[in-house]
Amino acid sequence: MEDSILVTGGAGFIGSNFILQWMASEHARILNLDKLTYAGNLNNLRAVEADPRYRFEQGDIVDRDFLRTLLRREHPRAIVHFAAESHVDRSIHGPDDFVRTNVNGTFSLLEEARAYWSALPEPERVSFRFLHVSTDEVYGSLGPDDAAFSENTPYAPNSPYSASKAASDHLVRAYHHTYGLPVLTTNCSNNYGPHQFPEKLIPLMILNACAGKALPVYGDGKNVRDWLYVEDHCRAIRTVLSLGRVGETYNIGGRSEKKNLEIVGAICGLLDELRPNDPAVPHRQLLTFVKDRAGHDRRYAMDARKIERELNWRPLETFESGIQKTVRWYLEHEDWVRDVTSGSYRQWIAKHYATER
Repeated sequence: MEDSILVTGGAGFIGSNFILQWMASEHARILNLDKLTYAGNLNNLRAVEADPRYRFEQGDIVDRDFLRTLLRREHPRAIVHFAAESHVDRSIHGPDDFVRTNVNGTFSLLEEARAYWSALPEPERVSFRFLHVSTDEVYGSLGPDDAAFSENTPYAPNSPYSASKAASDHLVRAYHHTYGLPVLTTNCSNNYGPHQFPEKLIPLMILNACAGKALPVYGDGKNVRDWLYVEDHCRAIRTVLSLGRVGETYNIGGRSEKKNLEIVGAICGLLDELRPNDPAVPHRQLLTFVKDRAGHDRRYAMDARKIERELNWRPLETFESGIQKTVRWYLEHEDWVRDVTSGSYRQWIAKHYATER
């Protein structure tokens, strides 16, 4: 089998960081399959677009004929499946796309991967892997004193987004247990870092603060998330792909539980130092509480001891080091920001964050 892998959703935030890291660290070729929805951005991959080991193909994972042709032509030794609709707010206002991509798309990919894998010669069939990238949100919400999510935590998704990801996780599990497809699943905590579309909390706060705009925080701002720097997550995925036990799930966390207010405070503190001439300094004066999100989970926390123990992976970044790198990246890449913050993006932000308490 030619040494190549297929990455779905590789123009998105985590997928593009994964490809950049892979190209710098591994020798296998990459085919990046992405539909290029609003959050898919090929500018994320300019650094590797001329590399002969990298190729991009635009397409939809729901299209089984397209997938079948692609797999036969490219002959990958692994599929790393990032492609997903991933923003909770968007899923609340428009769940159709989430079911279509996350459930139906994963089903189509599994069906075509199964047919492709079944036809491989024995040595190639044994080494083939299907790695499904998922989220901690499938486990539901934790109380302040509850133990962190483990791989054995029962699923209890609370949003259309997390329900669609839970469904895809179950399909992946079923294809292993029913058909023997050699799958791996990773469930990660909240990612942050370069190239994240600015609808998410951290880039939204950075960009609004720099522009002197309100910093909209849902509810009382005390919702807790475990924050994982995206490059640590990508290293974890590469580790699971290489060393993970077939059929297993691995939780990936950053050991950085923080309240949303703490996140905003850290960003404001860094910007006070780095941009003392912004329209509003101290930046924290821009903090604005807005009506809470429907069904907003109170706390997520990840027990990542399994991947640490079995595969010897640990996050390299603390939250303090990761957030500093992230803030500096956004300040140094104004062209990227300008390209992605289009008129439609501004309208979306106005729709979701305009209601003050």
